[in-house]
Amino acid sequence: MEKIYKRQPTIRTLPKHSNINSNGHIFGGWILSQMDSAAGVEAIRYVGGPVATVAIEAMKFHAPVNVGDWLSVYTDITNVGRTSLTIHIEVTVVRRGEEEETKVTEGDFVFVALDENHGPTEIKS
Repeated sequence: MEKIYKRQPTIRTLPKHSNINSNGHIFGGWILSQMDSAAGVEAIRYVGGPVATVAIEAMKFHAPVNVGDWLSVYTDITNVGRTSLTIHIEVTVVRRGEEEETKVTEGDFVFVALDENHGPTEIKS
């Protein structure tokens, strides 16, 4: 039997009314926070120790997120340097009454591996 791969989100959550902005959509800062949390989990998993977000690159919001949308955050490591790594993040939603995912946000986050003094340290992969 052939194994079928289905990508799994690093984080899956349901936005609440407390996360809405003045337009009635989910606040972009809340989405950004979910992205940073998911990418941080992926970075820590890869590095095997503490990391810090040092840059957000190419951030783009494609569509609004609504209360009741199932939000999924997917992460992929796209580059590993001596002390830092870049993670591409894609955020999708499944809207009420729908089954298909819609991409709503994406961006590239850069993390640096930290030593015990909170300074950059070499990534040992």
